[in-house]
Formats: sequence, C-alpha cells, structure tokens
Amino acid sequence: MRRTSSFRTRTLLLALALCPLLPTQAAAQVAAPGPALQGESCSVDGLMDSIRRGLESNSEAYKKYLRTVLREAAPTLPDNELKAAFERETDPVMAEHLAAALVARTERGADPQAIKAVAKRALEESNPAVRAATVRSLRRTSALESTDGVYEQLVRDASPEVRQEVATNIIEDIQHVYAGIHPPASNAAVSAAVAATDPKVTAKILGNLDTQRISAESTGKIQSLLRDEDVEVRKAAALALGGVPAEQMASARQSVLALYRDERNIEVRKALLQSIAQLGFIGAVPELQRLRSLEPRLAPEIDVWIRVLSLDLQEWNLILREKQRLQQVP
Repeated sequence: MRRTSSFRTRTLLLALALCPLLPTQAAAQVAAPGPALQGESCSVDGLMDSIRRGLESNSEAYKKYLRTVLREAAPTLPDNELKAAFERETDPVMAEHLAAALVARTERGADPQAIKAVAKRALEESNPAVRAATVRSLRRTSALESTDGVYEQLVRDASPEVRQEVATNIIEDIQHVYAGIHPPASNAAVSAAVAATDPKVTAKILGNLDTQRISAESTGKIQSLLRDEDVEVRKAAALALGGVPAEQMASARQSVLALYRDERNIEVRKALLQSIAQLGFIGAVPELQRLRSLEPRLAPEIDVWIRVLSLDLQEWNLILREKQRLQQVP
C-alpha cells in the first residue's frame, strides 16, 4: 500500500511538472492528506502537448511512465476536455494514451460512462490502427463486463490486428482481473469466442480459458465447436471442455468421446484424450483402454495417460507434470 501511494505521488509530481495548471486538488493530494482543495483545472491540451513531446524520447521506459502519468492524473482532469481530446485524436499512440486515461476514470470510480465512450470509438472508428490502439487501452480492465458485450462485436472486426488485440484483451482480463474464477466474465469470454468469425481468434480465446466456473449454456456453446471445420478450433474446444464444472462433466465426457471416434486429425485426438483424462481422472482409465485400438499411432500416448492416472493423483497440475516427466524418460 505504501509503495502504491508513493508511486502515485511521484506520478502526480511529474504531472505537475508537465502541466503546471494541474488542479489544486491533485497538488493537495501530494502535499498532505486532508480535505481536497478547490482550484483551477489543468489544460488537457497543454498536458497532451507535453506528453507528445516526451514520446519522442528513445527511452521506452520513459514513454511508459508518461502514459502512467496521464492515467494517474485522469481523475483530476476536466472530463469534457479529456473526452473531446480523445475523440479528435487521430494518432494511434496518442489515442491509446487518451483512451487509457478515460478508462482509468471509470476504473477509479470518477466516471462510469468513460469506458463506454472508449468502447464506442473502438466500434465506430474508421482507421483500423486507431481501433486497435483503442482496444489495447481496455486491456486488464472491467471492459469484459462493463461495455455491453462490445467484445462480441469486435471479434468480428474487419481488421485481423483488431481481432487479435480483442482476443489478447479477453485472455488477460480473465487471468489478471478475474483470476479465472468469475463466472460472468468467463461466460462472456466464451460468448465472444463463439461469436468470432476468425478461427484463430476462437482458438486463441478457448485455448487460454479457464472453464472451471462457466455455465451449462457456455459448456453447450463449446461443445458445438467440437464439429467445427477448423482443426485448431476443434482442438481448443476439446481442451476447454476438460475443465468444466463437475455438474457438466458427464455431458462434456459424452461429447469428447463421441468426437474421438469420428475425428481423423491426430492432434485433435490428442487434445480429446487429455480432456477425457481431465474429466475422469482415475475413472477415465477404462474409457482410455477401450479407445486404445481406434488409433494405433496414439496407443503410446494412451498408455502414458493410463500410467499417470493409475497413480491416483488428486491435482490436475500434478497429473500433467507427471505425464510430462514420464514422456521424457528414455
């Protein structure tokens, strides 16, 4: 807590240097705790001009620090000026900085609508580079839940760069904001993956998604992708089904077993075997034994799974680690 407070103090002091008219309220936060003082507003244009000049530096660390300065100062900046500056900015780098500042206003409780203004431009902006930059500003925030399903629309964006940025946002939001344990966020991620028209995006999201808290509806959506024409989508869907909640395991197990019998791609079949193992642990051994003759090339893979599962380990990460160890043994 002390380090965070000290960091914010330093960034506000730098903001004061960049923009001498920063609100007296911010200066009061730096000087001493107590009732906030009222004062003149900082000129957003003046601050942005200072940051624009600073971005000409060769130091990436300094550029990152400038963005942090703007984000920390955002709650004290005039809302209308900040939004107007963002809406007219055409440089992708500066647009991302301004968008991040608006998002920070929402994340800090200063303006719940600011993040929606950013999401709106991400949808409506004609320049794909600016759209991609705007999407990046939403990373590791509450956008997955607070922007009215905007990611479901952006995963169908005409620009491959934008689509990939959205996929990265979703993955990092789930991992770093929600720790993979917030059902609404995980369900939103599944909906976005299914809505995507780009197989690479669908596979990227599902391949990095923790499905332990998803709903039965989301499980059904993933099951529908097991018959997708794209190999990587089928593989990612198979792996994702291995981690579904206990009450959905029976349905998921039936789906992956049925696909294993029909699937011809060996990599997808490997993913299905892992899902079968994860859904059943030691109880999957009889099923794996029955599948052994269907694909002779995977008999060694099945044998390793049977050996590992027969150890009756109770943690999936331990099972995966032991399987990897056994496969490395000459």
